[in-house]
Amino acid sequence: MMNLLVITTLYPNEIQFRHGIFVETRLRHLVESCGYRAVVIAPVPWFPIETKFFPSYSQYARVPASEERHGITVYHPRYLVVPKIGMLITPLFLALAVFLSARRLRSSGYRYELVDSHYYYPDGVAVAMVARFLGKPLTITARGSDINVLTKFALPRRWIRWAAGKAAASIAVSAALKNRLVELGVDSNNVHVLRNGVDLERFVPKPRSEAKAKLGVDSCTLLSVGNLVELKGHDLVIRAMSQLPDCVLLIVGEGELRGSLESLAANLGVGHRIMFLGALPQSELVDVYNASEILVLASSHEGMPNVVLEAMACDTPVVATEVGGVPEVVCSPEAGVLVKERNVDSLVAGITQLLAAYPERGAARRYAESFSWNNTISGLDKLFTAIVSR
Repeated sequence: MMNLLVITTLYPNEIQFRHGIFVETRLRHLVESCGYRAVVIAPVPWFPIETKFFPSYSQYARVPASEERHGITVYHPRYLVVPKIGMLITPLFLALAVFLSARRLRSSGYRYELVDSHYYYPDGVAVAMVARFLGKPLTITARGSDINVLTKFALPRRWIRWAAGKAAASIAVSAALKNRLVELGVDSNNVHVLRNGVDLERFVPKPRSEAKAKLGVDSCTLLSVGNLVELKGHDLVIRAMSQLPDCVLLIVGEGELRGSLESLAANLGVGHRIMFLGALPQSELVDVYNASEILVLASSHEGMPNVVLEAMACDTPVVATEVGGVPEVVCSPEAGVLVKERNVDSLVAGITQLLAAYPERGAARRYAESFSWNNTISGLDKLFTAIVSR
């Protein structure tokens, strides 16, 4: 049995129940399949009060200081985020929060053998700053925009490279992310590709007609899932609806662009064929996948998007932009169609192509079954054991 200390801001809590759920899922599989014990330090930004004037920030004030999730203790220390310049100095405040929380954890008597951090910047950098105090080997998992986006800025790029040098190993959830880390100067031999998996027991096919009836739709249904932010490309999918008059669109997610996306749909005259469902727990998301003929992912960049695996596990193929780790998953006709250009016409062409040659029932599910968590968890266990034994 190995004791882990997991440190990341990318972890769900009772207020943000879908935030970083793939990190929690990976940890739960390690605990349940390999007998690991774990404690999580999942810092959240500090905000003093709940107020209707700052709804997106007020949610942080409601996150508990600690909680128990699936038998795992999770601590939520606060750290300061300064608007506009936060990207440059956040690792410092985050490192302080981690240090203080880890010191209290040490005083409580918990002894860990490995520190497992997720998201390279600011999380991995902050943990690397206090690695000497933590006193145990460190792994950092690259997840997507931490490497694809933030490394475009000079200071984060230098700090990520520095943190990688402090880590016993870097983990990438796709080969594309590994290649990007190597381009930054990280030793290729110290980067291990261990992708996300999909929960094949939770995400299962259901009769499509019943799922549609549950949501009140009866037309060809498209689905777009993700935070309502620019990089997810929900606006492109909404614009595509003008050329897909026989389709309805379900949008799952919350974020700063909801108002503008609803206005866009109304201005284009397609609002009556679009349903904004908000953020949904996984138990409800299963029905939405099953009600949909196609998941449309119009992202500008991705690491290894869980929504693609979840949709296919529910026997729903995808149309997705050819970015990040997506081509490593959507690489067979039963999985769906990749589009090279991230624009409305390409999405419409991809959707039309998939509908014209739609996979037989069960094909996408059978394809998804090769993406279970088993191989990933086995690889993690071997890597962690080797690091600790050294």
